[in-house]
Amino acid sequence: MDLRAHVSGSGYELDDAQLQVITRLNELASERRGVYLHGPVGRGKSFLADALFDVLPEPKKRVHFHAFFQELHRRISERLHERGAVARAVKELIGRAKVLAFDELHVHDVGDAILMTRLLETLQARGVMIIATSNYPPDGLLPNPLYHDHFLPGIALIEELMDAVELNGATDYRRLHGEPRSRFETGEIIKAAELPTTPITLDVNGRAITALGTENSKVWFDFGDLCEKPTSTQDYLVLAVDFDEWVITGVPILDTRDREAQQRFANVVDVLVDKDVRLTLVSDYPLEDVLGGHPLDLARTASRLELINTTG
Repeated sequence: MDLRAHVSGSGYELDDAQLQVITRLNELASERRGVYLHGPVGRGKSFLADALFDVLPEPKKRVHFHAFFQELHRRISERLHERGAVARAVKELIGRAKVLAFDELHVHDVGDAILMTRLLETLQARGVMIIATSNYPPDGLLPNPLYHDHFLPGIALIEELMDAVELNGATDYRRLHGEPRSRFETGEIIKAAELPTTPITLDVNGRAITALGTENSKVWFDFGDLCEKPTSTQDYLVLAVDFDEWVITGVPILDTRDREAQQRFANVVDVLVDKDVRLTLVSDYPLEDVLGGHPLDLARTASRLELINTTG
């Protein structure tokens, strides 16, 4: 297995930091050792992790972290009082896979931290090799000091099952503007837009979500309806199947909203990038004011929104 040859065959030229990391990934792949690839946004973590995943020969599965965790929650809740509920839910979700890849792993909720620890224990028992990318080093997960101790067992498992490799090159490639490489990058951030006049109610996973309107595969949402009500990542994934162009209006300065609304907004952006949906944000404020001090995962969100940061 020659990971560097595989990447070179794709026509990409690696920078020095990426070359150092790919050498280490080759070694870990030969050792059948898991990988926890972390570092700032835009350095190519997902690209290199995907390349590693592609060259591994055994049964494998790549999952969207948000969707996988949401589905894991759901399946466990269906058999809440059964013994071995976590192990059975994991078996249903990954099948015979011996390699499991998570992109952009993060933990901010103490409940998720506990479940993540159980998930890691189950994957360890099944002998599954884990490939994960994250903006956080392992000991930076669940950063809230009030809860961080709750995830120390999970962090210990990450360090046991995976080799932490940092990718910290000088270039944030997401800030190198050029021709759009994806539908998401054709979006924009504007101050005003013509909006539909008749709101509608969408039935999503049995939940009523208000949209300002729809037109073919385009949907308009108000920030409050989408992010300040109890919507979930699974809802966004379902909506992204039906609508490949989103407009979100009334986007506020996020520091003025609660943590849950901020995290939902970050999750929306994550899903739309993953599903390559065109996004237009309508706000009275420039992007740097909207994002403020980049709490929680908003450093990653900021990097992604820079791809569409134009004004109109």
